[in-house]
Amino acid sequence: MPQRRPQRTAVLAAVMIGATAVATAACTANGMPGRDGNAERRGEIRQDGTGDGNRDDDPSSAPSAAGGADDAPRAFTLVASGDVLPHSSIIDQAKADAGGDGYDFKPMLKGAKRVVTKADLAICHMETVYGEKGDYSGYPSFKSPPQIARALKSTGYDSCSTASNHTLDDGAAGVHRTLRALDKAGVKHAGSGRTPEEGRSPAWLRAGGAKVAQLAYTYGTNDNPLPEGKPWTVNLMERERIIEDARAARKAGADVVVVSVHWGTEWQDEPDEDQLSLGEQLTESRTRGRPDIDLILGTHAHVPQAYEKVNKTWVIYGMGDQIAGDMINDEDANDPRGDQGSIGRFTFEPPAEPGGRWEVGKAEFIPTWFDTGKGRVTNLNAALARGAEVSDIRDRIRRVVLSRGAGEDGLKMGK
Repeated sequence: MPQRRPQRTAVLAAVMIGATAVATAACTANGMPGRDGNAERRGEIRQDGTGDGNRDDDPSSAPSAAGGADDAPRAFTLVASGDVLPHSSIIDQAKADAGGDGYDFKPMLKGAKRVVTKADLAICHMETVYGEKGDYSGYPSFKSPPQIARALKSTGYDSCSTASNHTLDDGAAGVHRTLRALDKAGVKHAGSGRTPEEGRSPAWLRAGGAKVAQLAYTYGTNDNPLPEGKPWTVNLMERERIIEDARAARKAGADVVVVSVHWGTEWQDEPDEDQLSLGEQLTESRTRGRPDIDLILGTHAHVPQAYEKVNKTWVIYGMGDQIAGDMINDEDANDPRGDQGSIGRFTFEPPAEPGGRWEVGKAEFIPTWFDTGKGRVTNLNAALARGAEVSDIRDRIRRVVLSRGAGEDGLKMGK
């Protein structure tokens, strides 16, 4: 029986004011049609918000936006990339790259490493949960080799969002294994949890003298129910809750609040009405005149979507996939858009006065492509410089990213 790889459509019903409306998604992997829905320069703070790179600070004593004589605030760069979705073909590639002994995802991600490691902070989206002892699978219930966590760390990622429609593919056990592997690799995480405190807490990071809080949410879980009595296992996307959590992070000392959202309609280049509405509501939320959220990072659509400055806050509606197998869209056709993506890069400037907002002084995107033939992430501008014939892919991504006027607000294509 011939293999068909990844995935079919999902229709997102985003959660709006005070309620969560979950859409059924559909993402095929490695030939199976189905219901799915899918397509040390850095300092650290402990997952509970305390500590820096030495892991011995209290959050209240960490440098604030005002900084100090020896730790004056300075600009920092933050990069973010799209879905890491290891279908069976991706797992097979990692096994081959390891020489048949274990799984090595580092060669697969090498094409993103130069961009990621040059940033002060780097955020990824780990869409799937991890299996154990060889019990790994692609669609429809993803269980990925935990070695991918080490590869993400090696590539330079500091934190990953873990809230997606696949977070409950293997119940609470899958969440526990995933977070344990990320912890062991030294990668922070937000969006799922093993305890109420962990589930509600941001990933705490530090750069440029600023404390950065990353929060993460998903529109739903493919009808997989939350574990009984454990609603904190994955964060569902509710406007009021997101704003409440962002304000709590700010109160705990966050100078920059980043929100990762798993939302949108699969295979749709344009953001849907729910994305536009929720993006508007989140970016207009303010406390004492200061925005509660400083950056929104979208995943799930499996195709690149636009960047847009909304209420003076950057929103990426969809970064596309960073890693995925050959993709089958909702019309049962192979769709190369499913292996296209972008990396967002934002330079945050310190406030002119203590307590002010860290503003994005420079916004960029780097077009990427996952070459399923070679099993490698490709920086398209770097590939073009080497003479590769990938200009059509690069230019299509650029058109989509700029389709809502982001260029007029200063968004540039980076290298």
